[in-house]
Amino acid sequence: MQIRQWNKILIPYEQAVEELKVKFKGIRTELREINEYSPIEFVTGRVKTVSSILEKAKKYNVPDDQIEEKIEDIAGIRIMCQFVDDIYSVIELIRQRDEKDLKVLYEKDYLHNEKESGYRSYHVIIEYPVQTAYGQKKILAEIQIRTLAMNFWATIEHSLHYKYKENIPERIRERLKKAAEAAHRLDEEMWEIRDEVINAQKLFEVKSNTVSSIVNNIQLLNLIGRKGEAREFQEKFEALWEKGNVGDLKELLHTIKYVVARFQAFD
Repeated sequence: MQIRQWNKILIPYEQAVEELKVKFKGIRTELREINEYSPIEFVTGRVKTVSSILEKAKKYNVPDDQIEEKIEDIAGIRIMCQFVDDIYSVIELIRQRDEKDLKVLYEKDYLHNEKESGYRSYHVIIEYPVQTAYGQKKILAEIQIRTLAMNFWATIEHSLHYKYKENIPERIRERLKKAAEAAHRLDEEMWEIRDEVINAQKLFEVKSNTVSSIVNNIQLLNLIGRKGEAREFQEKFEALWEKGNVGDLKELLHTIKYVVARFQAFD
């Protein structure tokens, strides 16, 4: 495979990464906007560099003309979660999309079957259709789902593998193993207070969405020329904002929406 072809070859993979990122970020945004808990904390993605692809092909003896068929993670999406249980919620979301806008080929469970190094994560290999200038192209992509603690450990371990290749010194391997165990204990501790954390975050989302809606409606009153009412509601909002009571803020929002709708009806 000639080097000059790589730019063309990787375009569909880049497109797939961007589309998948948008889809999973969309799920996160939709859930948060309706004040529901999202198992997705954030999403990242990347396309392997040419050098990484060639190194992997060499390591596993993959012929040049079979790279796209045999190397499953040229396109990669990583979904981070706060809690281990969230990982399984995300996996279920992916399975629900099977045969709709993607096809699940198989899964790798490194949560119950962690690697010897201590690596924990859950991988889903999918086939994803991309619409290109030359028609539809189905490509392989890997979705990794892990907690924030798992991701921190895996990022450090990946950097060390890049530095030492397959020859990480034994003393560092031992420390990595201990660090993996510590990350696992952290996930277990966080799971114990999961309900408290989720309730606090949902309360924050409700307050944040309510405040945004209040501000937008006050601005709308200004735009339709009801500056006196806008100023009055602004003062009430500032007084309530200091107290931070979500119930009072929601009641104010209800009143503002009623007033806005009444004035718009007369326009």
